[in-house]
Amino acid sequence: MTKDGHIHTPFCPHGTKDSLEGYVEKALTLGFKEISFTEHAPLPKGFIDPTPDQDSSIKLEELELYFDEIARMKSIYIGRIKINTGLEVDYIEGFEEQTRSFLNEYGKFLDDAILSVHFLKYENDYDCLDYSPHVFGQMAEKYGSIHALYEAYFKTLLKSIHSELGPYKPKRIGHMTLVNKFQKKFPAGRDFSEQIQEVLQAIKVKGYELDYNGAGLAKPLCREPYPPDWVVKEAINKGIPLVYGSDSHQIKDLGQGMDIMLL
Repeated sequence: MTKDGHIHTPFCPHGTKDSLEGYVEKALTLGFKEISFTEHAPLPKGFIDPTPDQDSSIKLEELELYFDEIARMKSIYIGRIKINTGLEVDYIEGFEEQTRSFLNEYGKFLDDAILSVHFLKYENDYDCLDYSPHVFGQMAEKYGSIHALYEAYFKTLLKSIHSELGPYKPKRIGHMTLVNKFQKKFPAGRDFSEQIQEVLQAIKVKGYELDYNGAGLAKPLCREPYPPDWVVKEAINKGIPLVYGSDSHQIKDLGQGMDIMLL
């Protein structure tokens, strides 16, 4: 693996203050030729972050400084490593127009981007799927079962792939099995292979990439990458490009999982 396409930064409110320079230096020691800083994009206008501290993303007023700091990194490390200015953009059902408007304004500044699902809509409420085991359990109760929650996640993931978000829509789908984050406490009881195959086929038809995310391996209630090996093999068979991402929120997590992942 010569690229880490999913790295967070000190601009992440729920991350660490580890420096951009530190991330780049660690990437160099790991032998990466290319990295993408993909901070959580500002949430769409009018959307209320359901997490307790409302710390899911960078603030809109910090975005210019974020771009400036990555540009500074590019100038410092020119010729040594390729650094991409990126964002991890949330697909939030019901906020497609606001997300498209954001991308139309800021997409031209991006070299790379990821489209992810963290928030699920239930009636008129939203929940952050991966916030904590406690919240996940509450969501399962709300939806009626763990099975129903999984179904809702994959339906939302499909909507994200088919959504019309304009010419700057990210072409890489983030951690497509994030719903497995707490699977050791909340086992689904089945592999949802039919839904996963549908997602993979939609990605293939669209010509998108897949985030091959090592963060799940470090999560004590997951212990597998997003997606797991069998899904990776299916993606490879379909000719879907996979891009390794550490999804690191601290320097020590850069490169996590890549030594035992399939690529």
